[in-house]
Amino acid sequence: MIEIVWEFVVKEKAQGQFELAYGPGGAWSKLFAKGPGFRGTTLLHDTKNPRRYLVIDLWDTLAQREQILAERKEAYSDLNADFAEWTESKTEVGIFRVRAEATVRPRGRARRNNA
Repeated sequence: MIEIVWEFVVKEKAQGQFELAYGPGGAWSKLFAKGPGFRGTTLLHDTKNPRRYLVIDLWDTLAQREQILAERKEAYSDLNADFAEWTESKTEVGIFRVRAEATVRPRGRARRNNA
């Protein structure tokens, strides 16, 4: 699996539109939704800088992503052009491979050692 991470600084008055476009069921994920290997998009909002977002696209392989981008090149370009007016900057942070995932125990009462 790979994750493509983008950083956006969004214009203050465009935050609602941006969140709808990149959020669940938004235009961004719909563009890739039926493509083989696309696993979804995560939208993160910075708690200290309210105009900063990270968008993380999850794919099975980089080759599958490249294939879909080539097949939907015009639609991808159109979306990027439409969304550009909402942002002050867009930076591809990088393409990452998942190496490990942590599992968190459910919260509850801690067990005591009665030795």
